[in-house]
Amino acid sequence: MNLLKKHDPNGPSSWRKAKMERDTQRLLADIYEYSKRLFAEHQRSVLLVLQGMDGSGKDGLIRELFKLVSPAWVNVHSFKAPSVEELTHDFLWRVHDKMPEKGMITVFNRSHYEDILVPSVYGGLAARDIEKRYKQINDFERMAEENGTKIIKVYMNIAPNVQAKKLRERIDTPEKHWKHSDQDWETREHWAEFMEVYEKIFLKCNDVPWHIVPCNRNWTKLYAVSKLVADTLKKMDPQFPPLKSDKFTPNYEKARISY
Repeated sequence: MNLLKKHDPNGPSSWRKAKMERDTQRLLADIYEYSKRLFAEHQRSVLLVLQGMDGSGKDGLIRELFKLVSPAWVNVHSFKAPSVEELTHDFLWRVHDKMPEKGMITVFNRSHYEDILVPSVYGGLAARDIEKRYKQINDFERMAEENGTKIIKVYMNIAPNVQAKKLRERIDTPEKHWKHSDQDWETREHWAEFMEVYEKIFLKCNDVPWHIVPCNRNWTKLYAVSKLVADTLKKMDPQFPPLKSDKFTPNYEKARISY
């Protein structure tokens, strides 16, 4: 199986930038409206999982995707190398702690899938233990969804030559120096190995389906993910709760209010 070869990182040839950008603005407005309802309803939550190689634009996507949404309704968390404390627990222990509360949208900028990717490519964990993690992640995601958290999993598909250009910009552009990491270039040397592991992840951890999004261009990336999030929220259809008051009703008489 080679799923990534079936997905053009430039996006479908039928997509037109001007139309997609107009559609995106409507989708971002929908995300605002339904995020507000989700927060008010306070019964369910959404987890957006973003995975992709360095330079695929996860940070920029998050910034644009929720630019209309109140910061009180969204959390963002990045999973880096496990701390000493985290390593004393099972690998999902630190993930449980960051799952969204009722009413919230949480974004994982990298996620629990790093605990399959990194040891698969760099070693440090027996193959049989890595295999167990595929099933454990499926069980974990199923449990989350059964308890009211809708999960949207996105792989941000960028071509190697486009990634190289973006990484080079971090060296050549002073205001992007803070983004640079020598490790990103070292990771790039293992591109083929990472892609092989991603293919296994798409196959073995698809109980909650993956969405492969074209990320060579910012507008295709933003359109595709905003549609996923907006469509998910609309399908969930969160509702504003009714008024809870012992003193007032929606049709109270204004004349009775004293000032």
